[in-house]
Amino acid sequence: MGLGEWMDLICGAALFLYGMALMGEGLKRLSGKRLGPILFRLTHTNARSILLGAGVTAVIQSSSATAVMAAGFVRAGLMGLKQAVGVILGAILGTSATGWLVCLRFLGGGAFAGILSSGPLTAAAVLGIALRLFSRRPARQCTGEILMGFVVLMTGMEGMSGAAAGLGELPWFQALLASVSHPLAGILAGAALGAALQSASAAVGVLQALSAAGTVTAQAAVPLLLGIAIGASVPVLLSAAGTGEPKTALAYLLCTSLGTLVCACLFSILPLFPPELSMDPFTVALANTLLRLIMVLVLCPFTDAIEEAVLLLTGSVSQGRDAPCRSRRGRA
Repeated sequence: MGLGEWMDLICGAALFLYGMALMGEGLKRLSGKRLGPILFRLTHTNARSILLGAGVTAVIQSSSATAVMAAGFVRAGLMGLKQAVGVILGAILGTSATGWLVCLRFLGGGAFAGILSSGPLTAAAVLGIALRLFSRRPARQCTGEILMGFVVLMTGMEGMSGAAAGLGELPWFQALLASVSHPLAGILAGAALGAALQSASAAVGVLQALSAAGTVTAQAAVPLLLGIAIGASVPVLLSAAGTGEPKTALAYLLCTSLGTLVCACLFSILPLFPPELSMDPFTVALANTLLRLIMVLVLCPFTDAIEEAVLLLTGSVSQGRDAPCRSRRGRA
């Protein structure tokens, strides 16, 4: 694998990130200003908070953006911290939707493969550009952005998978994957990847591109996916540093860290994927969704305890307990 392949890999990752951001922004703009009010009006119960967080994150394709949005409502007194914890748990699950979207790029046959061939993708790109540049209606412009983002995302994924195809033949890369197969090393490597890309979806997309070459085993993929969940908290922590509101960001970090610990223990006792299983983009997406679902199911009954832990760590117990009351008064 020479310099050209490395450049293709980097360019593919850049296109993937840009396409995901463009698509998410278009979906957010198409939804108008309705997402914000929905977030704090429909969080009366824990289950609703989780479902809402998952749905919003699946739409805007960014758990960090959902968490930052929830942090803004907590700061404004429109949402209690316990409600925000539920939204965060939903966001942790909802961000796995992008992995299934990426799987469309790797379909080997059938109707979807025909739709995602170069001809239809080119037509979608032309239509997206036309809607974005020549339409005067905001809804059509947003639709154009969504189409353009989807095409750029798929093009970036194709570039990454093509460039990564030669990695499996390199001895140093095989040794690298063998080293990260140790759970702790894999979690740390995944956290570094998620923090560097500042996006769990993008980091999982990179892992899917590598798995398409047949060089990633479940023993390496599972710890990497767990680490990616933790690394995705970096954008939320950076946002908290700028706003001076650390509670929601700390809740995000605590949820992902506790969920990773639970899943790591569970998979060490009962490996749901055989360690030597050769992963592909579909099994990576399945493992990512399964791990995040386990995190949510395990942590869901303990939202009160997570809230108390965050308030204790930030030294704002009385303020945090008053927040839900302010939220209810605001809705009344």
